[in-house]
Amino acid sequence: MSIRLFVSYVCLSCVVASCVNKSLKLKIKMPKVKANTSSRLLSYVSEFGSSVFLVDQSVLFCKLCEVKVSAEKRFTVLQHLKTEKHIKSVNRIDKSKKSQQLLEFNPPTKKCQFNKDLCEAMLFANFPLNKIENLKFKAFLQEYTGKEIPKEATLRKGYVDDCYQDTLAKIRNCVSNNKIWVSIDETTDVEGRFVANVIIGVLRTDGPGEIFLLNTEELEKANHQTIFKLFDKSMSILWQQGVHHDNVLLFLSDAAPYMVKSGKVIQALYSKMIHVTCIVHGFHRVAEEVRSYFNIVDQLISSVKKVFLKAPTRSRIFKNEAPDIPMPPRPILNRWGTWLDAANYYCENYEVIKNIINKLDENDASSIKKAKDIFNNPNLKATLAFISSNYSFLSTYITRLEKQNMMLSEYFRQGIDNSMENLEDSNVSDLKFYKFAPVTSVDVERSFLRYKNLLANNRRSFTFENIRKILVIQCNSFG
Repeated sequence: MSIRLFVSYVCLSCVVASCVNKSLKLKIKMPKVKANTSSRLLSYVSEFGSSVFLVDQSVLFCKLCEVKVSAEKRFTVLQHLKTEKHIKSVNRIDKSKKSQQLLEFNPPTKKCQFNKDLCEAMLFANFPLNKIENLKFKAFLQEYTGKEIPKEATLRKGYVDDCYQDTLAKIRNCVSNNKIWVSIDETTDVEGRFVANVIIGVLRTDGPGEIFLLNTEELEKANHQTIFKLFDKSMSILWQQGVHHDNVLLFLSDAAPYMVKSGKVIQALYSKMIHVTCIVHGFHRVAEEVRSYFNIVDQLISSVKKVFLKAPTRSRIFKNEAPDIPMPPRPILNRWGTWLDAANYYCENYEVIKNIINKLDENDASSIKKAKDIFNNPNLKATLAFISSNYSFLSTYITRLEKQNMMLSEYFRQGIDNSMENLEDSNVSDLKFYKFAPVTSVDVERSFLRYKNLLANNRRSFTFENIRKILVIQCNSFG
């Protein structure tokens, strides 16, 4: 019985072992199941870093090269990592990180005060910044200052704006809450641009106040709207925290119709302000009217000017014949009163100038012949005497009124008959601030001379933004 059980047990064990072996064989022969696509892509991110790859749904994206990478097999990913584009991207990132680490370790130092002072001095002297590259000049500065001399680009990019902002800050500090006057005029520069300058001055009761060029702008066109916008913008530059409308007491301009209209518009916002047209402009208009009535004298001044212009031989003859008399004047029509001064010159030296002209050979130049013909006019001498005796005072008053820092009462003592009706409308407490108020806009004209010198023939590549900054620096001296 036991033998039978043993045999049965053995048989059963063999059957079970056979089934197990068959099952294992079947399991080994089963095909592999592909891994999930998302899991595979994430494994690449885990392996190579999230700073290199990014998974977007079923796409592997290289963040350094900004391209999609084929990720069906691992070797395609490795191939991308070995491409020239990817290697350059890695090097660029590494270089950027090293620079940042160096910057954090060595923070930038503050700007050099010597460079700033040098830049300001050169700008104020109207000295082109590119002159700093002149080897002789650079060596001279290095030897006698013991400083490292910066490049022109360093001054232009790093210090011009600082000097401009410092100048504005000094103007704001000087003006503060004081009463001021404003003067605006416009001109056309050599580039054909309409350029307007804004001059301001402090009104003090105990003496003349400081005068500053606050702003210069390029206008689309000259009319009352552009002048009003320029006025209001300039006041915003002066008072950044809010315009002090009641502190603007006087607006000076010429008598152009659009300026008169702009004055009325500005008064709507600046209720205490009065608008005065420049008295000297009025005298200039009278002088221009006088010139238009005396054509023979105008021709004389023009022709004699041409006779001696760029003619050294004739100039020597003149100096030999009349050593005590200055050369014939060359009046500039936009320089107030110079034509009247020239007419007075010919009246005082009529016979001497006539004799010199008659000694010159008229075949040398047509201007000599024309001058001789004019001197032969029998009415010329009497006409010159009439102009000198009746109108020469205009030039005298123009010269006097062009002076700065005069009291208002002195202007009136010069012979100006001007009513005070505008002042009577002002607040009585503000009347004392008009004691040294100007009545001419000559300060704007002076700023245009600086502008003309700045924009020389070999300096036309300026952007207007740089013109503004440099002109403001040049026109405002703080000792």
